[in-house]
Amino acid sequence: MGALYSILFPWGLIIQAAAIFHFIRRRPETYWLWIILFGGAIGALVYIVVEVLPDAGLLRQSFKVFPRRRRIRELEAIVLDNPAAGNYEELADLYLEEGKYTRARACYDKAISSRTDSPDAFYRRGLAEIELGDFPAALGDLERVVAKDPTYDFHRAAGLLAHAYARTGQPERAAALFEKTTRISTLSETYLNYASFLAATGRIGEAREWTERILAKKPTLPGYLRRRERPWFRKAKGLLRQLPAG
Repeated sequence: MGALYSILFPWGLIIQAAAIFHFIRRRPETYWLWIILFGGAIGALVYIVVEVLPDAGLLRQSFKVFPRRRRIRELEAIVLDNPAAGNYEELADLYLEEGKYTRARACYDKAISSRTDSPDAFYRRGLAEIELGDFPAALGDLERVVAKDPTYDFHRAAGLLAHAYARTGQPERAAALFEKTTRISTLSETYLNYASFLAATGRIGEAREWTERILAKKPTLPGYLRRRERPWFRKAKGLLRQLPAG
């Protein structure tokens, strides 16, 4: 029995370490951490079956990072000889996915300078500008997109435009567009931005209500969507903690 334990012991530690690594990356419910730590290899295996295996579809996305980075290197060389708008736009999209927002915006600038008929590049440049905190620049791009298609990206563009209005000192426009968009869209990002806007304008009760709407989704969502929504659940909980008790 002791020999068997000595063989399995290192594997148990490896399984626990893998479970803890996944827990840190995906941040499920806190009770899982105690199950992993105090349940040993069995607790870690239970966690892997319940949380890691259903997450496999999401984890596969992480393996795309290597071909994406290879394609970035190829395009960086290609645009030196062929600075076509399409090449710059593809490179910008890849930079955006990598979180390299300054580079993405620079490439969108070059793509847009010679191709201005499609809202796609303006929208994605707006996303990069929001990530960079340049809301005045994002405002112009998002206004152009929403004027062309108010429903663009399942109303996300309209929600982000309302957010940009709020962050550029235009509360009336922000309130009107948030109210219009939240009647149609159920995006947690839009709800959270609206709640933040309400809190900033002193409407604490309404801010709490919209934040709680995000958390109310959790019990009703299928597992794969609940895992995708985790970042918004965490941000909603963080905002609720910051709001004064009503």
